[in-house]
Amino acid sequence: MSKNNPQQDSVIVESLDQEGRGVARTEGKVIFIEGALTGEVVSYSSYRKKPSFEQAQVTAIHKSSAMRVQPKCKHFGVCGGCSMQHLDARAQVAVKQRILEDSLWHIGKVRAETILRPIYGQTWGYRERARLSVRHVIKKGKTLVGFHEKRSSFVADMQHCEILTPRIAVLLPLLAELISGLSIRDRVPQIEVAVGDHVDVLVLRVMDTPSSEDESALRAFADMHEIQFWLQSKGYDTIAPFHPLNAPPLSYSLPEFGITMPFAPSEFTQVNSALNRVMISRAMRLLDPQPGERIADFFCGLGNFTLPIARSGAQVLGIEGSETLVARARQNAELNGLAGNAKFAAMNLFAITAETFFSLGRFDKLLIDPPRDGAIELVKSLGGEFAPRRIVYVSCNPGTLARDAAELVQRGYVLKSAGVMNMFPHTSHVESIAVFERP
Repeated sequence: MSKNNPQQDSVIVESLDQEGRGVARTEGKVIFIEGALTGEVVSYSSYRKKPSFEQAQVTAIHKSSAMRVQPKCKHFGVCGGCSMQHLDARAQVAVKQRILEDSLWHIGKVRAETILRPIYGQTWGYRERARLSVRHVIKKGKTLVGFHEKRSSFVADMQHCEILTPRIAVLLPLLAELISGLSIRDRVPQIEVAVGDHVDVLVLRVMDTPSSEDESALRAFADMHEIQFWLQSKGYDTIAPFHPLNAPPLSYSLPEFGITMPFAPSEFTQVNSALNRVMISRAMRLLDPQPGERIADFFCGLGNFTLPIARSGAQVLGIEGSETLVARARQNAELNGLAGNAKFAAMNLFAITAETFFSLGRFDKLLIDPPRDGAIELVKSLGGEFAPRRIVYVSCNPGTLARDAAELVQRGYVLKSAGVMNMFPHTSHVESIAVFERP
């Protein structure tokens, strides 16, 4: 067949995969096609070929999906930050819901008794945490600040970003101009973005010490654009505020629970604070903490769920692998007057056993919010008459949630409900929540 004849080489897209790519089949092979949508007839060009599958990008659309929209960002398709801007925002959530349900069934062999209504948030300008790459390109005579290009280590030439919070998005070309004028422009590989309720922090990774002229330029930029610069010379323990030193601390609020959560730029927080508030509200309704109950919050971080649980009057133990985050969580509990109800401990939850779980005492309910690797050792440690009667599991990876769900079902739990939360619009990232109960 001639590749110049798209009608001969066209395929029908059957579905979308977890990366937001179209899935088609031809001549016994699965073709994953970037930029293609379910139901479309497309031609494609492969950039990776294996015996059983190919990875490709769309080259022509012969029959378009009714759900296809014009991407808002002019950098879409080059920048690797988003993968689904060409799909209607509501349809993106439907795709993520299907991915969750398919993962639960195909991986875990479980189905939820009830599918929760998806949680939506603002579609654009939502991202308050980001790691931007920086590269001074001599051939272009300019410095680039942005996300990496798709399938590349190159930095995308971005003038704006539609998913970053607008206050930060407009700074991209200005930051590029600023760094281009520094004496250490070749030694600034990264900018970490951390937006709080009262301050916007930009952490510059500096491989060499800035000159006095560099420092003056950074101070002037921070003052003009009302941001705070922090500098990082080596590891995370070297991150320190640079200018202005009298800026308010980074924090986010949970107004429904009367909670303020200070955090450092290096500490994990959700990228979408508005949706985080809605997610916590749903988690609390599903968990239904009551005064007198004893509840554990595993992978508690700086207390994002722990403190709202404590506000209910329940006694809660937050457990996290990082001593630094545990210390922060304790500080946040003190700040919010919840130290009496919220206790914290550091523990490697990827090595927990039934014996160590039992040593923590009896719990009425659990909240589990693990990283992408899931919580398989934790769920394997549950069982017997002292097993908590209800578990609310917040997941950022449908595959590991499904694996852990299968383990929980084997241990006598029922998957009562599950649903998605669109924490990352226009990306393939799937955030979900599930409820397990013992009959």
